[in-house]
Amino acid sequence: MKVQDQIDQRIKDEVRVHHITLENESYMHNVPEGSESHFKLVLVTDAFKGKRLVQRHQLVYGILKEEMTMIHALAMHLYSIEEWEERNALAPSSPKCHGGENKK
Repeated sequence: MKVQDQIDQRIKDEVRVHHITLENESYMHNVPEGSESHFKLVLVTDAFKGKRLVQRHQLVYGILKEEMTMIHALAMHLYSIEEWEERNALAPSSPKCHGGENKK
């Protein structure tokens, strides 16, 4: 099973997801083609309601404990449903990698 699929499934098994986007952004970095090393996660769930950002990150890291040993980076944008609606269902774009431009 692909790492991306494992991450997606593990999250869906552990929290009630309102919205999830999981992008493999490895292509933006200086890694071999087909790598699964850098991901961007946008997760919206009421499991985050009333939790500080660090608590949300800890929750996701706890869920993905096994998968985190297989990847290099996970950019997380974590919102409660109310916060997501206030943002008009938009998450920030990822910055360009300092080194991805060296990819051959």
